[in-house]
Amino acid sequence: MKLLRYGPVGNEKPGCLDAQGKVRDLSGKVSAITAESLSPEQLKTLQAIDVSSLPLIEHPGRIGTPYSGMGKFICVGLNYSDHAAETGAEVPKEPILFNKWSRPTGPNDAVVIPQGSVKTDWEVELGVVIGSKARYVSLADALKHVAGYCVVNDVSEREYQIERGGTWDKGKGCDTFGPIGPWLVTADEIADPQDLAMWLDVNGKRFQNGSTKTMIFDVAYLIHYISQFTTLYLPAYAEQAAAGPGTFALSYSARDVTASRSELGLRSDASAAVGDGLFTLRGRLAWAHNFNTDRTIGTTFQTLPGASFVVAGAAQAHDSALTSASAEMQFASGLSLAATFEGEFSDVSRFYAGKGVVRYAW
Repeated sequence: MKLLRYGPVGNEKPGCLDAQGKVRDLSGKVSAITAESLSPEQLKTLQAIDVSSLPLIEHPGRIGTPYSGMGKFICVGLNYSDHAAETGAEVPKEPILFNKWSRPTGPNDAVVIPQGSVKTDWEVELGVVIGSKARYVSLADALKHVAGYCVVNDVSEREYQIERGGTWDKGKGCDTFGPIGPWLVTADEIADPQDLAMWLDVNGKRFQNGSTKTMIFDVAYLIHYISQFTTLYLPAYAEQAAAGPGTFALSYSARDVTASRSELGLRSDASAAVGDGLFTLRGRLAWAHNFNTDRTIGTTFQTLPGASFVVAGAAQAHDSALTSASAEMQFASGLSLAATFEGEFSDVSRFYAGKGVVRYAW
């Protein structure tokens, strides 16, 4: 499936590409394409849609980034053997990592050249979009975390990057230096990410013509390698722009939420005499279901007149497991010792706490 967003900046609509290369409207199925939309569960729902039955968009206009709410923009430098040879650089022994500070832009949005720039440059890259949490991932499991692939124009200012000292980041992260798109191709449509042709034209002239076959470190290894240093994917975070009048300063809208929750489980207590004291064990194991996990609120920001954006934090899980256990020893002398553990576990959060208590009564 090829996912995309179309429309004016801040008011993009969700869409996809059909078999004939035409844009179809997805807004009747999903309100937006966000980082959360690219989780394995939500991608299955999207992929089950009959694309040919969706409304056809004859003139989609501007194409935006394929999704909103990207958490991290991590890049790998000198990862193509032909590019390393072209620059005369030594082939790296380990992947060279750097960050783009840029907020991603649409594939055809204007690139703003920084003031004083003399060496702004372009470079076609393969974008790998992570759809599930990846930390300390094995090489064998690395590609299981990929939601899809897209094209990235790694715009750079080479003087800032190479000749001004420090890290590469200041030459890579200038505003608008992150065009992405035009769409995201889901991983199920890419049989081999190491067999993809890539090219780049500037003003109608072909300047780059390469392939992921020449990668020094392949996609699976890069996911495995990067996950040793940082967690890839921030679950359920989204920042989606939407039009709205009368904006001023920074103002959050109020919202009332009714949160209903049910719990079903077992609780047990057992006590036994031990020496001159009483030993007690208590335990609980339960299943909890949240009927409403929506915590989205809206806010307006002055620097974008007539616009607002929605911020959604890590969504609560619908279902979670509850557990608690405690042990207490009460002595005839009035001394008691107790230890307690409590936890709540779900697919998006982990909470646990423990405490110990020493008490003496006289």
